[in-house]
Amino acid sequence: MIRSLSASKVTHALTILLLLVTGLSSAVARVDEPAKNTPPVTGDRAKDFTLSTLTGETVALKTLTSKGPVVLLVLRGYPGYQCPICTVQVGDFLGKADGFAGLKASVVLVYPGPADKLKEHASEFARGKTLPEHFYFLIDPDYAFTNAYGLRWDAPRETAYPSTFVLDREGTVRFSQVSKTHGGRTKADDVLKKLAEVESEAGGR
Repeated sequence: MIRSLSASKVTHALTILLLLVTGLSSAVARVDEPAKNTPPVTGDRAKDFTLSTLTGETVALKTLTSKGPVVLLVLRGYPGYQCPICTVQVGDFLGKADGFAGLKASVVLVYPGPADKLKEHASEFARGKTLPEHFYFLIDPDYAFTNAYGLRWDAPRETAYPSTFVLDREGTVRFSQVSKTHGGRTKADDVLKKLAEVESEAGGR
């Protein structure tokens, strides 16, 4: 004989079933959602990328790391105006160009922004700046690199978080600094010290 369930027991059973189904659906949704890119940290392998110079020459990260360590300097680009703090920072690094050359390091300056007029804005920023042979000024149309590195500053009149990364010859991040303000920029002397440590360790292997 089938015993009838009380209304309260039926309600309780349905509630448990609903919770189980809801929990399963949530779990499936979390699995299906793509992971959001986050900035690389010390010890990570840097994602390879290929960007172009103002003259259309393509530069691949893996090509540069095959020659020596790489300093990756991510600028704010053109958030409706040329970033004056970026100008100061780039000037600091250019002033220490001989130090970077002595450590056989490539210095990559990434200028992100919307593809429309990006080359024009980047050319304006680069005007009057002489880049040594081991410096590369690359543009990042529509934030392809910026998004891949989790550096998109998605706020009005912003582009990318100002960031600095030092990569060794294997493409491993040995130093990472991401600023979520306009300040907090790295100094060339501090980066040169880290590079010297990286090259010293590489020489001992």
